[in-house]
Amino acid sequence: MTRFSAQTKVPVCFTLNGKAVEGEAEPRMLLSDFLRQQIGATGTHVGCEHGVCGACTVVVDGMLTRACLTLALQVDGCDLRTVEGLAPSPDRLGILQRAFRRNHALQCGFCTGGILMSLDHYLRRRPTPREEDIRDLLSGHLCRCTGYSPIVRAALEAAAELATASEENTHA
Repeated sequence: MTRFSAQTKVPVCFTLNGKAVEGEAEPRMLLSDFLRQQIGATGTHVGCEHGVCGACTVVVDGMLTRACLTLALQVDGCDLRTVEGLAPSPDRLGILQRAFRRNHALQCGFCTGGILMSLDHYLRRRPTPREEDIRDLLSGHLCRCTGYSPIVRAALEAAAELATASEENTHA
């Protein structure tokens, strides 16, 4: 068993949104802090620091993960996706992001990154959600600005657009 002191920095290497990244973290450094401070992925926000609000939601090896409850060392060798990875390019928003804009599904934007990650993860697995499914998913996120209705509309609109795009790719 390897023992580390609180001040020991340990290398952490993983894939972030398709690119290899590395940095050093103290053993007790949270993934949310590591992403923001060491890597510069500031779309992952820290709200409650208890895993309740969902603002820090990322995808680690295909699983939704609260970055404020995960140690940076735990993702060594993993594949991570953050909200920065949703856009196909720096100058172009993804389908879900565009639906959020059209439906005014964000106001202050603090919770938006985590909500987008949860919805993206969900829609990849269930491309034809019901409104109740989306509302159930959103119960794991706290938003104090929008009242959730615009978020639900945006998610359903994005799901329909994704389904149409998938059909067009199938028939092409």
